[in-house]
Amino acid sequence: MLLPRLLRVRTITAVGVVVRQDADPRKQVPLAGVDVVMRRGELVAHTISDATGFFTLSLRRGINPAETVTLQLDAPDYHPLTLAFHGDRLYLARMAPLIASEGPVADHARTVANVLVRYSVVSISDANVGSEIKVFQAVNTGNRSCDGDRPCSPDGKWRAAVAYATLDAGAGNEIRDPRVSCIAGPCPFTRVGRPDLSSGLRTVRVWAETWSDTATFLLEAEVFHRMVGETVRRSYPVVFGQSLDFTVPASAEGVTLEAEIDGANVVFPLSPDLSLSWAACHLTVNTDQSKIYLCNLKPGYRFP
Repeated sequence: MLLPRLLRVRTITAVGVVVRQDADPRKQVPLAGVDVVMRRGELVAHTISDATGFFTLSLRRGINPAETVTLQLDAPDYHPLTLAFHGDRLYLARMAPLIASEGPVADHARTVANVLVRYSVVSISDANVGSEIKVFQAVNTGNRSCDGDRPCSPDGKWRAAVAYATLDAGAGNEIRDPRVSCIAGPCPFTRVGRPDLSSGLRTVRVWAETWSDTATFLLEAEVFHRMVGETVRRSYPVVFGQSLDFTVPASAEGVTLEAEIDGANVVFPLSPDLSLSWAACHLTVNTDQSKIYLCNLKPGYRFP
């Protein structure tokens, strides 16, 4: 029983989170895409932090308990960081940015004020564009015995007639709330079929039946048209010292910052590389695909 236990491979595991180093806990945002390497002698394990900054990786446990195990973290725009592995614990790795978020602000620095976030989202709306109406008749002569010649009245006694009607909402439209009713003739001796209430239908077809004389029926439904457009949304970022933070939903497109630079209103579209003339920005994507932006003012700029 001892030999299998000796042959069993044992591992050591590091579980942690990478955040941005800052004295203000509100600015310690998670860092995604950080290279994390766990090293013990010649053995190496590698992973990348996810959108929440989380990482986990494992190595085989060494024979020598005094052998050094390290965690090495590397990311663009941040100083490399090395942590000593101390066994089973939660590791919080704080990486310092290459450009400090805080520092002395020169008196002649340009002022960045009234920053506004603007983005667009796709909006879908359904507009009621009117009603469709059709009058139709089930033509019959009353008091004729059915004698098994269908259609018949519900009790099988009288000869009946069935009529059908169809409404077409037109291309790009859909039928909603269809209803059919008897409006003239011997209505107590009639019945109507239940309309198809499925959503997204362009057409609807119904039937009506009379087992007396000719009856007149009304088919009516609402017509809706689905419209797709863009809605522009605006929000204000949160400013801490020389940095600002804001979030946008996963569906946001065309994220833009508007700001007053020395009193002049300027629009700054956020390009894919997140470059701004007055700030260096970083992007983190959450598990729900919403996005967190962190922007640090560049030297020569300040918030009022």
